[in-house]
Amino acid sequence: MLTIIGLLSTTFGVSVASALLPLISVELFAIGLVLKEPEIPWWVLALVIATGQIGGKLLHYYAARGAIRLPRFLRREKSGKSSPGRWRAWLESFRENCRNRPVWAGSVLLISAVASLPPFAAVAVIAGWAKVPVSTFLITGFIGRFARFGVLAAAPAAMATWL
Repeated sequence: MLTIIGLLSTTFGVSVASALLPLISVELFAIGLVLKEPEIPWWVLALVIATGQIGGKLLHYYAARGAIRLPRFLRREKSGKSSPGRWRAWLESFRENCRNRPVWAGSVLLISAVASLPPFAAVAVIAGWAKVPVSTFLITGFIGRFARFGVLAAAPAAMATWL
């Protein structure tokens, strides 16, 4: 029992780290853990990973919203440009869609959280910038991440029963 608690604590730490640093793959860690410790219930593993992932992505969300002050080297310099550019126009359009169509914003967040297309890290930043309500971000992001990692954690056991 103590070993499982230690593994779940480590899983939580890896999931937060992977949410903050995209070079860390919580998916590979989860697959390895499921193969090594198949007695951990898939839903417990999915719950721990989803909680850690949303906790880490929440930092991105709040940083984009301006609630967390980033170090100077991560902040963007103000430029004197007056033309918005294509990227800025797309972001403004996204922000407007989020305000006017909250179901659409929740759907984008949910799809991104499940499929990571577009990458959930980028969507978390854009959602913060677009001022998507934090409750929408938390609920849809958590449900999506739980579904993603639930399938991932249950897949090895499901495959073993078929073989």
